[in-house]
Amino acid sequence: MFRPVALLALLLSALILLQPRAGAAQDDTVWLQVEALPNMVSAKDRAQAYTSLFPDTAGFQLRSGWYGIMIGPYPAAEAAIKLEALKREGQIPADSFIAYSRDFRDQYWPENGDPPLIPATNDAATAEPDPAVDPEPAEAPDETRAEARDSEALLLPEDRKDLQTALQWFGFYASGIDGAFGPGTRNSMAAWQEAEGLEPTGILTTRQRRALLDAWKGELSTFGFTEVVEAESGITVTLPLGLVEFDHYEPPFVHYRAKAEGAPRILLISQPGDQAALYGLYDVLQTLESVPLDGARDRGDRDFRIRGTSATTDTTVFAALKGDRIKGWMLISTPGNEARDARILQVLEQSFKPDGDSVLDPGMVAMDAGTRAGLLSGLEVRKPKLSRTGFFISPEGAVLTTTEAVAECGRVTIDRATEAEVTLTDARSGLALLKPKSPLAPRAVAGFATTPGRPGSEVTVPGYSYEDRLPAPTLTFGTLDDLTGLNGESGLNRLSLQSLPGDAGGAVLDASGAVLGMLLPAAPAGGKQLPAGVAFALPNAEIARLLTPTGVTPLPATNTSALSPAALADTAMGMTALVSCWE
Repeated sequence: MFRPVALLALLLSALILLQPRAGAAQDDTVWLQVEALPNMVSAKDRAQAYTSLFPDTAGFQLRSGWYGIMIGPYPAAEAAIKLEALKREGQIPADSFIAYSRDFRDQYWPENGDPPLIPATNDAATAEPDPAVDPEPAEAPDETRAEARDSEALLLPEDRKDLQTALQWFGFYASGIDGAFGPGTRNSMAAWQEAEGLEPTGILTTRQRRALLDAWKGELSTFGFTEVVEAESGITVTLPLGLVEFDHYEPPFVHYRAKAEGAPRILLISQPGDQAALYGLYDVLQTLESVPLDGARDRGDRDFRIRGTSATTDTTVFAALKGDRIKGWMLISTPGNEARDARILQVLEQSFKPDGDSVLDPGMVAMDAGTRAGLLSGLEVRKPKLSRTGFFISPEGAVLTTTEAVAECGRVTIDRATEAEVTLTDARSGLALLKPKSPLAPRAVAGFATTPGRPGSEVTVPGYSYEDRLPAPTLTFGTLDDLTGLNGESGLNRLSLQSLPGDAGGAVLDASGAVLGMLLPAAPAGGKQLPAGVAFALPNAEIARLLTPTGVTPLPATNTSALSPAALADTAMGMTALVSCWE
């Protein structure tokens, strides 16, 4: 039986081990951590500032990958007094804390070539002894396995849960936080011990528990995790306020900007909506520069998750539909911060509560049309290299366009969202054929005139004159001047038409809405600069000849009667596609 006297002795022993020891060896001294920054450049600037006030300032990389700024070292018995005095005098931040050498990696400050302040060996072993000073006592040996188990038995339930939480924080534990030290917790303790170069017993000694908890609390202080109740958006979430700070509202987002260079950005998402709005948000977010195209996508009926990675950006997005409200978050970071970001994501996932009734009102912020054209709620929209016009020539969504629209493109899209494969390019004629990579259902399919147009007749060209800056095509009117080029070329039609670059690739229509040809890009003829209003089209006969090897046959027009202006506009708009070229 475990007697009360033995229990009291063990309790006193544990308390003694938790107290700093006066006269400890130099490698057991402690530091005051005053700041931590995500990159070395910023950390050196801050370390230099502290050095002007505290000559004993040093800088070390931390286990988290951040760069800590330390003052010291001090004997453990003096450090707490020093810490409170400096805080009280306002000389160091209020969240400064005691740190330990064992949690440091490489030293980056001072830069003057001084040897590292963490000794590789005990200097006392090589220095000449001073007869006037008693030798410092050696550090007490750690607990045996039996002693560690006995001291562990004294832990309160909250202490046991803290240990599981700390192990989970450092990636060693993946089960529930219940305070029960079963096989999963024991295995995670052994894994932590092994990572620390200790014997993997699966039972932490008092000293090891203290080291684990100190490291965990130190990182929590650096991140500054704080519960934020966002009344306007109806979201409660824990955010790393040591790294980010509130910036502004711009529905459907709440923006939290980075506090320092290299820190991430966080956006909270809050808007009214249904499943269609959720799917629309999913599509729109992927047009943003801050959401790279490479990475996993997962969209369900009620939520979605996006991971976008590139050489400069690493973004994770989550949003879910609950009732008539859509809420979520975005973490926008940079590659190389995976360990830090994994911890932030873990806390975001576990703490996110979208249960508030409020949603961001789109009327909270006024934006003029010019701002909205280039921004989506304060975020840069990804832009194509250029956009041109095309038109649908099959019910499956095949599109004819100009080769100018698809030259040197990393990818090509139809109507902004649908990826397309280039199946034919003919540099001489300037014609290109696209096939959508996912099913499309065009509102209208072009019907080709079965006879050449009549010179002098009016023609209409629907096109994206202003490329992707307008949501729909415009109509440009002109005249079919000749069925040949300026030098009598049979493979060209000449038009009188005031077109813009974005119109190239558009269908040239007669009064019945039948296609007479495809508008070509404006180009000097034979090195000569032509007068304004001179344009050329690739006629139907040439288009049919080029398409024959592909197996795509243009559909003949079924209507030969002149359409009303409204009907002509509806037909023209329905068959016209925006073709965009991306890096």
